[in-house]
Amino acid sequence: MLKEMQQVLRLLMLMGKQRQKLCLRTGGGLLLLLWTDTGVSTQKLNCTVNCTVAAAGPWCAGIQMEALQPVLASLKESMFPCVWPCNEPDPEELSAFTDLYGSLRLLLSFQVKDTRHCTSEWQAHIEAFLRTFSLANAGIQIHLKLKINGETSLRELSVKFKRRVALADQLLLTLDVTCSAPPPWCVKKGCWCVRGHPAIGGRLPLSIPPQTMEQGLFGDLSVQVVALLTPCLLPYPNVTTELTHIQNPSNIPVNGPSGFFQKLPAVLDCQELGLDRLYCSSFKDLVYSGGTVYTVEKDSWDDPEQESSLPTVQQSLLLFFFLQHSDPFTSQLTDLMATEVLIELHLEDILNNNRQAVVAAVQTELKNTLKSQNHRKKQQEKLHAAAEVILSSSMSIVSSSSSMDFRNACLNRMKVCVCQVHDTHELAASLRESLWRVTSWKFVPRAKCFSTKMEVHPVHDEPTTAEI
Repeated sequence: MLKEMQQVLRLLMLMGKQRQKLCLRTGGGLLLLLWTDTGVSTQKLNCTVNCTVAAAGPWCAGIQMEALQPVLASLKESMFPCVWPCNEPDPEELSAFTDLYGSLRLLLSFQVKDTRHCTSEWQAHIEAFLRTFSLANAGIQIHLKLKINGETSLRELSVKFKRRVALADQLLLTLDVTCSAPPPWCVKKGCWCVRGHPAIGGRLPLSIPPQTMEQGLFGDLSVQVVALLTPCLLPYPNVTTELTHIQNPSNIPVNGPSGFFQKLPAVLDCQELGLDRLYCSSFKDLVYSGGTVYTVEKDSWDDPEQESSLPTVQQSLLLFFFLQHSDPFTSQLTDLMATEVLIELHLEDILNNNRQAVVAAVQTELKNTLKSQNHRKKQQEKLHAAAEVILSSSMSIVSSSSSMDFRNACLNRMKVCVCQVHDTHELAASLRESLWRVTSWKFVPRAKCFSTKMEVHPVHDEPTTAEI
């Protein structure tokens, strides 16, 4: 059923793309209701799962159901061969949704016969797929309601913080930039940036392989890379950061691992990026979302004492690949759908045909995104050298003084607990920890960053004054 749901969402996004180019509001709601008929056991081989997709709000205001029916009829045989029409759900199931977003702009119901659709694992994959979809469609509030075998569950996939970005073809996307990492205990309230800042790469034209053209794919094809590093630590320039993994989310259900993305770390210049080692660790929800995860390995420190004294914040990076296609001879919705399916089927061939250019674009985008991290490392080296001088001088002054009151006053000022220090080594370690705590968490306000004190407006998706 995930394939069918993907096709329905693809159809909706194609119909709403014109509104995005016109810079119209893209907020609203999307409801996916999955249920089994009452009294029918889900253990039967011919178990039937009903699915209803409902849409409402500004993002789908241009959709006309009367005009959509012929399109659905023509797409039925080619893209929905294993689905059958079914009755619409009880209006009470939709009342709460319409109360939130107004009258329905789309209501589409179908059914699929497969017992695999009734397992808890399958339900988890559905939610994971929708969460991946919402990463680049954060303006749409997604509601998932399941009524399987008499059990009801409701999930609301809402986005707390979002950012609108413009791609090269003037298409506006709303990204989920929410940072889920909690602030460290030593950060004051309101001094923690709660969202990431997308870095948008340039448009890269892609050449279409001859064998793909023979299948009917023509026109102009390009890709644009967008990187999102979280959590944001720009207000804390002295904090040591560690990039732990890079994830390439995908909302295309694939049948196997992508060889191109699997081999990507081997062709990247990790030394130029300031990374020790990078390898492909897993494919998250392989058959369902195609998300590739790369793990960053770090060389061990030469000085274990220095490693333990440095406060380190782990970061992760999302790497989006946005494909854009245009063909002046393709304007009908059925042709647009068929073209996107062709791109999906031949994506591996297209990427391999443009391997050198795509790898160079990824390298450039990662380098630009991690530039501040590498600059931070160089500053850390200078700060560490200065801290060692301060530490040595402080130790010399405190240990050389014959005045107990003076030594206690110094230790209290440096927030060192005398009762827990038993020798010179422990005193040096305590002084080093206190010194790094003061210097590392120095707060420098940034105009582009947003604190937790800011009021959140989940419905309004226009740029704020601070963003402008």
